[in-house]
Amino acid sequence: MTKTWNNRAWFLVLPVLLLVAFNAIIPLMTVVNYSVQETFGNNLFFFEGVKWYEDVLTSDRFHASLFRQFLFTGIILLIEVPLGVAIALTMPRSGPWVSVCLVLMALPLLIPWNVVGAMWNIMALPDIGLLGYGLNALGIPYNFTRQPISAWFTVVLMDVWHWTSLVVLLAYAGLRSIPEAYYQAAKIDGASRWSVFRFIQLPKMNRVLTIAVLLRFMDSFMIYTEPFVLTGGGPGNATTFLSIDLVKAALGEFNLGIAAAMSIIYFLMTLLVSWIFYTLMTRGDEQ
Repeated sequence: MTKTWNNRAWFLVLPVLLLVAFNAIIPLMTVVNYSVQETFGNNLFFFEGVKWYEDVLTSDRFHASLFRQFLFTGIILLIEVPLGVAIALTMPRSGPWVSVCLVLMALPLLIPWNVVGAMWNIMALPDIGLLGYGLNALGIPYNFTRQPISAWFTVVLMDVWHWTSLVVLLAYAGLRSIPEAYYQAAKIDGASRWSVFRFIQLPKMNRVLTIAVLLRFMDSFMIYTEPFVLTGGGPGNATTFLSIDLVKAALGEFNLGIAAAMSIIYFLMTLLVSWIFYTLMTRGDEQ
């Protein structure tokens, strides 16, 4: 018996396809157009081929900002994923405190990015800020506006405070999906707390942790608003990540060809690394 397909269902997703085309594909094609042309205003364009891509890929400025971006993302993943899992393991699985813990965990995620940057900017001020004044009072020299290490410490601490909750909520959802029978069997077998985590909880959280790592990689790799509001990329270029450098090239220097080429390279790198992460973390599920 031949199965028939109802192609009219495609009309139901047509509005979504048009919306995606308007919000993503058309702007992307505009950026591609600028990345292969030079403009001198008055809508005069001159084809340049891959010249802008060569300039970006051979630029020391691009290499430096890309290194800072990867370094920041690596630090964030190494801190937030284990910390989020550890917090999720300590949260209650039943009772009235569950709702309280979930609300407290969700609060940082509800604050707009620019507000987070402004909050930490005020709190980290070395003279009047709670963090800055407290560290200096303890004898720890701290000034995020002048010291690159202090600036990095503040940016990383701000991101950990803001986004660890996302990992916590995802890990907690994975823990809640584990049937109670698994814990009862482990208790009967006399399994240790580490064995329960290693052989029951961690494998069951594999999928949600994959989502958490992908989300945190993409968010931290494309971060812009919080560090820009907090440090403006300074002191010097200490916290000028690739995203901030891109905006400086496009809006500060009005170098549209360089900025467009950098945007395409940035986009392709994000897709590539995300695909590598996903492939490595799901390889065990396919075996």
